[in-house]
This record gives sequence, structure tokens and C-alpha cells, in this order.
Amino acid sequence: MRVKIGKYSDRLMCNLYRNYMDKKYGFVDYPNKQSKFEDRLEWIDDRIQDVYNVFNRLWFDRRQRKIKVHIDPWDTWSMDHTLALIVLPMLKQLKATKHGAPYVDDKDVPKHLKSTSAPELTQEEKDCGATDAFHFERWNWVMDEMIFAFEQKTLDSWEEQYYGEWVVDESKTFGGYHINADEEGRKKHQERMTNGFRLFGKYYENLWD
Repeated sequence: MRVKIGKYSDRLMCNLYRNYMDKKYGFVDYPNKQSKFEDRLEWIDDRIQDVYNVFNRLWFDRRQRKIKVHIDPWDTWSMDHTLALIVLPMLKQLKATKHGAPYVDDKDVPKHLKSTSAPELTQEEKDCGATDAFHFERWNWVMDEMIFAFEQKTLDSWEEQYYGEWVVDESKTFGGYHINADEEGRKKHQERMTNGFRLFGKYYENLWD
């Protein structure tokens, strides 16, 4: 397999007004009434952006993202394992760099992370569209479960920890069997992996930053 995917096409953006306002007011809603200087700065920003947009339409918006994907026959012999090798590092990077979180169903997380377990929002918070105290923790938990599932899939021997001791069968030239195998532990481990893959499918369209 050979994969080369270029970055998204850049666009010219004038951020004079935004940078000034963010520095002055922080990353919050700007005041409804602006000073004369802020009005003028916003007007200048808009005029510069108008010029930039001409170049954006003529050049930047016409550029296509470079994508080259070559699949070899052996890549699909164990396609689930092959994809896990790619998905796992992407999930880890996304978790480390994400700036937000989607809504996660209560039924997909443990009881202590459900919205019903969070402190009740005030009416003012509800009117402002605030999220509950566990909103981001729920997404972190879901991402951890996805990462766990794909991490285990990249291992060829995760089940060995549940096999127990190997006993050679003397009656056979080659053969034997395991004793004291933890079948219940292996089953729970597999169920957690399966749930991680389910969550990956359910929240696939939320895997963006």
C-alpha cells in the first residue's frame, strides 16, 4: 500500500479585524456596540478580503487536493488489520489536537458520564445553549474506546493472555491444549473491542477537527 494525501488548498484570508478583536476581547462574543476604530477596522478588513477573494476564485478555489492511493493484493488479505494500522495513529492524533466535541448519546457511555448524572444547568445556561458538565468527557471516553479497539486489532496475540497454561499432548506428534483458560475474560475483551468498532461506525462523521 502506498498512500499520499496532500493538505487542503489554502485560501487568502484577511484577519486584521478578527485578530484585533480576539486579542482585545478574547475568544468570546464580541460586543454589540463597537468603537469607531473597530467599525473602521472591520470595513478595511472587508475591503481587503474582497480583493483576496478575486485571487481565491481565480486560483486557490480551483486547486484540487492531491490524492494518490495504491492498494496491493496483500493489503486486503487481512483488511481489518491493515486499516487498523492507519486508523489508530489518526485517532490518537485527533484526540490530541481536537478543539471540540459532538453530542454523544447517553446510552453509549457509562452511567457516571451520562447527561442525567451531570449537575443541572441553570435556565440562563440553557438559554445560551450551554452543554452539560460531562459533554467533553463523553467524547473523550468514546474516543478512548475506539483507540482501544483499533489498538487491540493491530496486535496478533491479544488473546494469548487468556489462554492459560499450554499442556503438550503426548499421544500426538504435534498437539496439546490449554488449561485454566479465562474464556470469560477473553469474551469481555472481545465485546469491548466490538463496541469500540460500533462507536467508530456510529460517530464516523464526527471524526474531524
